[in-house]
Amino acid sequence: MMVACGTINNIKITAVASDFDFLGSSIEAAEGEAILYAAQYSIENKQPLLICTSGGGMRMQASMISLSQMPRSIIAINELKKNNLPYLVLFTDPTAGGITASYAMVSDISIAEPGALIAFAGKRVIQGTVKEELPPNFQSAEYVQKTGFVDLVIERKDLSAKIGILLSILLKKNSVINSEENETSEDSQSLTKAAS
Repeated sequence: MMVACGTINNIKITAVASDFDFLGSSIEAAEGEAILYAAQYSIENKQPLLICTSGGGMRMQASMISLSQMPRSIIAINELKKNNLPYLVLFTDPTAGGITASYAMVSDISIAEPGALIAFAGKRVIQGTVKEELPPNFQSAEYVQKTGFVDLVIERKDLSAKIGILLSILLKKNSVINSEENETSEDSQSLTKAAS
């Protein structure tokens, strides 16, 4: 897991990204610490937090050490929210298990890449439990969006621009709108005051 800071649309943010090539991006103590550090850094620097999720969940070889990262990450995100800082999650393929059951599903805005698998348990496990045939696109980003668990499905090439706009709105900064239109009329100023 990598923690970094940078800018999107001239807005400073803290970001976390998983590396699926390392043990399927499963979560253990070090990964949990990375999330805690990222949340703390966001709070100290008053920056939004973006987590790009990937992985099969908690690392079963680590047992309770791994499972304890679920509540720890939620506590860190709650602290971020207490400080009124935006928290965005970007679901990449695949995101499953304890990742989905913890910090991935408590964002202010959930974004997914097209076709990304988003699940807790596998499709065959669910199908065997409910004894029903599930739709072919079950657990795809588009299906999860349709059922209300994801807000937006966005192509990777458009992510930077869309996230920039979302952050501008969430932080009540109209930098995108102001750069496109430089209106200073009394009408627009009175509308801005009314909207605040």
